[in-house]
Amino acid sequence: MHENELEAPLRLGIVGLGYIGTTVGGQFHRHGDATVQALCDLDTERLTEVGTAFDVPDAERYADYATMLEDAPLDAVLVGTPHTLHYEQVVAALEAGCHVYCDKPLTTDLERARDLADRAEQSSETLMVGYQRHLQTAFRTARERFDDASPNWLTASITQDWIDDSQGTWRLDPDLSGGGFLYDTGSHVLDGVLWATGLEPGSVAASMDFHDDAERVDSRAHLDVRFAGGATGTFSFNGDAPSVREHVHVWDDDGAVYLEGRQWGSRTVTEIDADAGEYDPYIDARAERTRAEAFLESVRTGAEPPATARDALRVTALTEAAYEAARTGDRIDVPTAAE
Repeated sequence: MHENELEAPLRLGIVGLGYIGTTVGGQFHRHGDATVQALCDLDTERLTEVGTAFDVPDAERYADYATMLEDAPLDAVLVGTPHTLHYEQVVAALEAGCHVYCDKPLTTDLERARDLADRAEQSSETLMVGYQRHLQTAFRTARERFDDASPNWLTASITQDWIDDSQGTWRLDPDLSGGGFLYDTGSHVLDGVLWATGLEPGSVAASMDFHDDAERVDSRAHLDVRFAGGATGTFSFNGDAPSVREHVHVWDDDGAVYLEGRQWGSRTVTEIDADAGEYDPYIDARAERTRAEAFLESVRTGAEPPATARDALRVTALTEAAYEAARTGDRIDVPTAAE
């Protein structure tokens, strides 16, 4: 679907009516170039509540996503379900000829991530992943800095009261979440750093504290990453802290870029020169596109979406290697996104 094909509002189906389904779904609902055509969720009360809020009639509310794809007249699908369900739902939507917006992580299995990256690149449909740091001016500013510079060292961390916030939800069920804090909020940080720097992870050593006896749901993780080309870096994730703070330092021979964030608002960026001088570029968060706006633009123009399946594959590759490294005590090679 290209520019002359999006004259009528894009008809969207939403699978999963949790935070992402309603938050990003709400962006589509309020956008003049989109309409929420159909909803899918196992919770009938949630279907009624969101259906009323998004003006979706009873006949277009489904308990089964396959039935929704077969019966509802859709141009696109928003996948906002638990992590391990993404793959089958994205594949089904693409095969039904729909564009797809999928929450992060795209999938928690490396081979499936590779398959989706290949499918997306061979498809005429748009597949966008919900890594919103690609839309934030601070991370875009950092990416511009490293277009013609080579990072040599970085540190990145994020904290959140994730364990308490996740009590009683699927996020603490590894069969649905695929892991723990690293695969949830930590995924955003891995993606933001990899995307902004252009670095390719080569190997990772890791240590983790686990919330569960089976050691599948990490509450804290520390990653020591060696990148192709010689750069090194550390990532620290604490999902058992009082509040959200994000800190990223990326250094090259001329200084550094420092990214900082609180809670879920827009991030700030500071440029540090070789003499320790600091400069704060102007950040106007009002100019940042929403995830719905970015998706609709990609569908309309046929341009590559801000966060691609290939970007998501890099994150899955590093994440899976980190879990293996933490469990074995070994340094693990990270497959490249091209392998």
